[in-house]
Amino acid sequence: MRNRYKLITLISLPFVAFFVLNTLFPLKIDKEYSPIILSQKDEFMHSYLTADDKWRMYTTLEEITPTLKQAILFKEDRFFYYHPGINPISIFRALIYNVFTGRRTSGASTITMQVARMLAPKERTYGNKVVEMFRALQLEWQFSKDEIFQLYLNLVPYGGNIEGVKSAAVLYFNKMPDHLSLAETTTLAIIPNRPNSLRLGRYNGFVQQERNKWLERFRVAGLFNEEAINDAINEPLSAMRTGSPQKAPHLSLRLKNQFPSQILIRSSVDMNIQTKTQAVLQQYIRQIYHRQIKNAVALVVDNATLQVKAYVGSADYHNPEDAGQVDGIRAIRSPGSTLKPFLYGLAIDQGLITPKTKIADVPVNFRGYQPQNYEEKFNGQVTIEYALAHSLNIPAVKVLDQIQPYVFIQELSKAGFAQIEKDKGHLGLSTVLGGCGVSLEELTVLYSAFANGGKKGKLNFLKTDTASFTQNILTKEANYMIAEVLTSVVRPDLPAHWQEAQNLPKVAWKTGTSYGRRDAWSIGFNKKYTVGVWVGNFSGHGVQELTGAGVAAPLLFKIFNAVDQESSKDWFAMPKGVNFRYVCSESGLTQSDFCNQEIIDYYIPGVSDYRNCLHSKFIYVSADSSKSYCQTCLPENGYVKALYPNYAADLLDYFETEKINYVKIPSHDETCERVFVEGAPKITSPVNRLEYLVDKTDSLQIMLSCQAANNVDRVFWYINDRFHESASANENIYFTPKEGEIKISCADDKGRHSDIKIDVKRISF
Repeated sequence: MRNRYKLITLISLPFVAFFVLNTLFPLKIDKEYSPIILSQKDEFMHSYLTADDKWRMYTTLEEITPTLKQAILFKEDRFFYYHPGINPISIFRALIYNVFTGRRTSGASTITMQVARMLAPKERTYGNKVVEMFRALQLEWQFSKDEIFQLYLNLVPYGGNIEGVKSAAVLYFNKMPDHLSLAETTTLAIIPNRPNSLRLGRYNGFVQQERNKWLERFRVAGLFNEEAINDAINEPLSAMRTGSPQKAPHLSLRLKNQFPSQILIRSSVDMNIQTKTQAVLQQYIRQIYHRQIKNAVALVVDNATLQVKAYVGSADYHNPEDAGQVDGIRAIRSPGSTLKPFLYGLAIDQGLITPKTKIADVPVNFRGYQPQNYEEKFNGQVTIEYALAHSLNIPAVKVLDQIQPYVFIQELSKAGFAQIEKDKGHLGLSTVLGGCGVSLEELTVLYSAFANGGKKGKLNFLKTDTASFTQNILTKEANYMIAEVLTSVVRPDLPAHWQEAQNLPKVAWKTGTSYGRRDAWSIGFNKKYTVGVWVGNFSGHGVQELTGAGVAAPLLFKIFNAVDQESSKDWFAMPKGVNFRYVCSESGLTQSDFCNQEIIDYYIPGVSDYRNCLHSKFIYVSADSSKSYCQTCLPENGYVKALYPNYAADLLDYFETEKINYVKIPSHDETCERVFVEGAPKITSPVNRLEYLVDKTDSLQIMLSCQAANNVDRVFWYINDRFHESASANENIYFTPKEGEIKISCADDKGRHSDIKIDVKRISF
């Protein structure tokens, strides 16, 4: 019995000792791996050095092919799956060899022992060999055989700063491990024991000889079939050390920083689309570089999934002269006119406009702010669809004034425009013309909402991400109307002399040009993709030829033609909530009895404006049309009831200034004693409540101007309730102000008047 206890004690002692030592000296695996960015189809896109400047790329279990496993196990450790981490036979054989030769000829290291050594490299001594064996036992205790073999493939050295089979496969053969041929696999199997003498790229001839020796051993062992061995032996070896692939570098760096703990990041990028987009963009910049336009960026988004399919952050990432490493997709720039479609969509949803609604494109003054059209000319009465298709500034600002700037800015903030959210307290009417900061990413997200019936979500950058539409920024009805306007090719931002007009894809698009011609934009969408393009200089240097229509739009169409030639056959269906109605061609409002011409317009029942047209009105005039009457002064006979145009004051002012002939309402009966209240002249200069700072020695003159009704001949100006001067309704006059608060009044020949106040301060400059 005592002998039995001694035997049990003797047998259990090593196990007890192992568990005690395992507790006191736990195994630590803290190797850092190179972050790897993959495409949606798991193609290698980009990788980065570890903190210790190693290329140590993580090999997954799925990438370990049977060929790779067989070749390495045959060469390194044929009994790997049968020993507990230490092979006693190999140790005994190595000990005998070393004793009889007087030098170390064999280390007897199993794959598990090699992993232990690679995890904590030490000088090769017998003492350290014992530690290595103990660590091997720990590895076998904690991990499966496949996991240990995976560790080996991830850590095995290949010379220089290359560690792991994947690193060697990528940097020498430009392949992933599961795409290696038998010859390439054998090459990588023999190098780790002799990384200096078997250096790929330098001693390829010698490496090939050694590779073929091992292939013959594989033949003898029957490891692979004869045909495979013969093909491998005849395969030339032309491996050279190359750099890690650097595809989609801006997005790769972004994902690496966004997911710092992940070593394998599977992006949503479609490498076919990425490659085509980048090639088109780079070629385009080469063509226009001589015009001092040096950079461009592009973003392609799948509308159904909101996954990013192409991400080109600059024309050349490796061009420091033009700041190629700047990620232009996230850079904050002035958007030009690219926000106008969203503004008009909001106005449609509020029932303020429809596509055929008429609006006056004439000079206007909004409390001192006087917007100008890009071409510095005015168009008179235009439809909303014309104003949007031709990107007119004044109608856009007028609509924004109706909506109220703070409402528009709030909606932009809710739609994800971060800089607008930061600056919202300082933004105003100029926002819709580009007086704010946005990024191409934000704009592309906005336009992807147009492609999704007004539903907005966040961009997805990973393969596993799915679309999540969290916000309705427009109704699908308003969204459809805007999309239809943006498909029109009868517009000035269709690129001039478009050389591929017969291949012009069906795209809804909008262009934009920032103040100073520093930024050219073009954002477009079809059923499948939304594409955003920016062209310019990262330095902010403006170029006279840099416009959205002339520079950005051609690039947009080239990208669409390169990446998608099928989706144009499938277009957006009209929502059930959109209907048609006949409206007056003069106003875009529902017809009145005096409307002679009707046109068809989209509208949203129950939402769109139902006002009857008022573009004309009945006026009592004398038989010879020399004077007009109101009910107060209407004579007993000698008059007729006639239709006259009912022009707004700002349109009348435009007609007078531009010397445009129009039908005027005759002057009102001068004997009439009625005092009119409505239709008082609107003072356009100076601006109400504005403070004027004037040099004490300066004899400043301030212009007086107004907009009066179309039946007004003369107006009368008063300064501090004292008569100053009379003038024709559209005549500008001047006065020299005194210091202090000044009341300015304007009365017309119908007795109507309006007042404003200004404050004049005379100071020394």
